[in-house]
Amino acid sequence: MKSLFKTVFIIVLFSIITRIIGFLFRIYISRAIGSEALGQYQVSFSVFMVLLTIVASGLPFIVSRLTAGYRATNDKTSERKMVTASVVIGIVLSFILCGLVFIFIPVLKHIFTDDKCITILLLLLPALVFSAIYSTLRGNIWGQNKYFALCITELFEQVVRVILFIILISGLFGLTDGAYVAAVSMSIACLLSSVLVIIIFFAIGGKFQKTKDKSVYKNLIKQSSTITGVRIAGSLVQPIIALIVPLRLVAAGFTSAQALSLFGTAMGMTIPFLYIPSTIIGSLSTALVPDLSFALVKQDMTYIKTRVVSAIKFTIFISVMFIPLYIGAGEVIGLFFYDNSLSGILLSQSAWIILPLGLTNVTSSLLNSLGYEVKSMKNYVLGAILLILSIWFLPMFLGINALIWGFGGLFLTTSFLNIRMLHKVIGEKLQISKFLWLSVTFIIPSASICSLLCNLLTNIMTKFFALAISCSIGSLFYILLCFIFNLIEVNTISVWIKSKLNKKLFKKKKKRKAF
Repeated sequence: MKSLFKTVFIIVLFSIITRIIGFLFRIYISRAIGSEALGQYQVSFSVFMVLLTIVASGLPFIVSRLTAGYRATNDKTSERKMVTASVVIGIVLSFILCGLVFIFIPVLKHIFTDDKCITILLLLLPALVFSAIYSTLRGNIWGQNKYFALCITELFEQVVRVILFIILISGLFGLTDGAYVAAVSMSIACLLSSVLVIIIFFAIGGKFQKTKDKSVYKNLIKQSSTITGVRIAGSLVQPIIALIVPLRLVAAGFTSAQALSLFGTAMGMTIPFLYIPSTIIGSLSTALVPDLSFALVKQDMTYIKTRVVSAIKFTIFISVMFIPLYIGAGEVIGLFFYDNSLSGILLSQSAWIILPLGLTNVTSSLLNSLGYEVKSMKNYVLGAILLILSIWFLPMFLGINALIWGFGGLFLTTSFLNIRMLHKVIGEKLQISKFLWLSVTFIIPSASICSLLCNLLTNIMTKFFALAISCSIGSLFYILLCFIFNLIEVNTISVWIKSKLNKKLFKKKKKRKAF
């Protein structure tokens, strides 16, 4: 149990650090290259992410699972052959995808609203090849339970990318276009990360071994294709958004530059803020969800229900705590981080999405851990249909706000269907309605206090202190309401604290007796 806690703690800690760096980096990029260049990069990067999903999703997962199996039977020969075959498959597949991109450049010219997006995509392609090696070997490291090494590689990639971007954007190497710099820094970071992973792979005893047995290749392709297919279905939403939104904005009367600028502001400046609570939820859900599969084998449905309800309530609590802050101080947040009032206005208008977004993430994780991955993906696809309809028909009337309503429709639909499916899996209602509606009700007074303080304080102090004070008080007021209405049980917390203190006192007494 201690080993499990230590493992989860390492993963959560590194995940939070890595995501904070990534979030701050996105803020820096947006300020350094501007909203139009950011929009161009977002369009190209969304297409690149689909290609990356094909190479680096299903295959690494299967490699990690097979590695664990071979380690259990001490079959090192089969493990080495499998790893070698997976690297070969990944590299070949990445080159095929790169070739297809070059072949379809004439088609892409008709799809992209700006030819510059094609150049950015081409600059990202080397990262695809390096990621094929990087992700597969990381799958092997994961299968060996080398969690610290695994987390170090993720953190290394993020830090190197940040450093490279800062160096390259200075113009020392002749690159002056911000979107090109972002793409080049991504490719170089993936190269250096793959080198690090190769070094770690050999350092922990990894080896390659050739095999002429075609069944090894067939088995890897067969097992990974299902998982890859499911994840591609989810990843296709991003490039669809990136292609449709600028096109429909242009059709609504905006120029190409205006459309890309609006898209860059929404996707590069506003949407990342909506995902901040999900970072916390995702990290802590990692510690909550793993034992569900074991409980399912034992058919301990009472235990499963307790865990599911706890995860959903925690998600509601964290998600709703952020909504009043974004509603009340959204515009000032946009001005402080990006010097862009539009991003802040969009943040205020889209703050409500945080709740269904968080519920979608946690319920999808819960369903996946219970063996309902394909069904949860179907729910996501149904929500994605509403998103696509929204961004196709509504820009004429709502402009870039069509994207906000599209995301809202996506996550509302998916979270509702996921929760309904959890009801069926567990066999009874989860009894979260009261908790949900009370939490949502607390948004109004908390947002009002945050907005009032933020407007007053920005006139007498800097934006940083105005935001820090108003958001802190808004959060504390929300938490206080949760205590008053027993959404946070004081008795449970006090019992937990007392038990921790008693354990520490008991250990100290034991040490004294030992001496």
